[in-house]
Amino acid sequence: MIEIGVQTKNIVNDDYPEKGFAMLGRAGFTCADFSLNGYLSNTSLYRFELNSFFDQSVTELESFFAPHKKAAGSAGIRINQMHMPYPSYIPNAPKSVNDYLMHTVAPKSLKICAFFGCRHIVMHGFKLARLLGREELEWRETEKFIEELAPFAKELGITICMENVYSGVGSHIIEGPCCDARLAAERIDRMNERFGAEIIGFCFDTGHANLIGIDMEDFITTLGKRLKALHIHDNDGIGDLHQIPFTFTRNRENVSTTDWDGFIRGLRKISFDGVLSFETAPVLTAFPGVMKQDVLRFIAQIGSYFAGEIAS
Repeated sequence: MIEIGVQTKNIVNDDYPEKGFAMLGRAGFTCADFSLNGYLSNTSLYRFELNSFFDQSVTELESFFAPHKKAAGSAGIRINQMHMPYPSYIPNAPKSVNDYLMHTVAPKSLKICAFFGCRHIVMHGFKLARLLGREELEWRETEKFIEELAPFAKELGITICMENVYSGVGSHIIEGPCCDARLAAERIDRMNERFGAEIIGFCFDTGHANLIGIDMEDFITTLGKRLKALHIHDNDGIGDLHQIPFTFTRNRENVSTTDWDGFIRGLRKISFDGVLSFETAPVLTAFPGVMKQDVLRFIAQIGSYFAGEIAS
């Protein structure tokens, strides 16, 4: 059965998590993408700024998140995926920062994931192709990072999901890590065979795919059962806007900028039975606060439409 989920950012807060999770339940969601990346933001990391959140012991972190876990359960919401803080590696950052991301933030992220009973955590590959000269060398550095985490992932029963991401060069959007489905499939199979477990999978991001012109149907069908998580959102083909699907059109004839039909066909072809998870947090600050429940309900309804089309 295909379930519907959405990220917790701008919905669930630390002071009263029960309020946000209840709102998700009323909207029609049964799953959530826990926004772990909110506790160490990318904007801070790009300035080489760390905070003390992940300095807490695993016991302290579990105690901090216990109210969230209880609130999710009470609302009938399953945490099906979460996002590791990103980037996981910052070129030109002090070695101490990158070591902290690898040896403290990443393993504790897996522990938090396991505490929630969540089996999928999303990770961004390293953006190093232009610096190192070849995509293959870029992947090699990402692979080393995953190899460090592999024993923890295997022990905890967690799959690290690589995501198709873009890079920016000047004012141009270009392919970033994991934008070749065939290479991704080959690498996932090789690493999983090596470690004897599904320690790595894939998270397909519709917005990133739209920005660089990925053929969604082909990409998804190539991944097949390696596809474990989704980030569903829309944009105008120019900026990574994280908006509601069907929001943007190419012309006044209302041809969508995003190939939602191809997305649906791809998931149908691989008999996708996971979670249709929306990554649409910015939408919730664009509407008046009093409309948040209605907006969430609308997003869930789009998820139900997708689920029906995929199953048909």
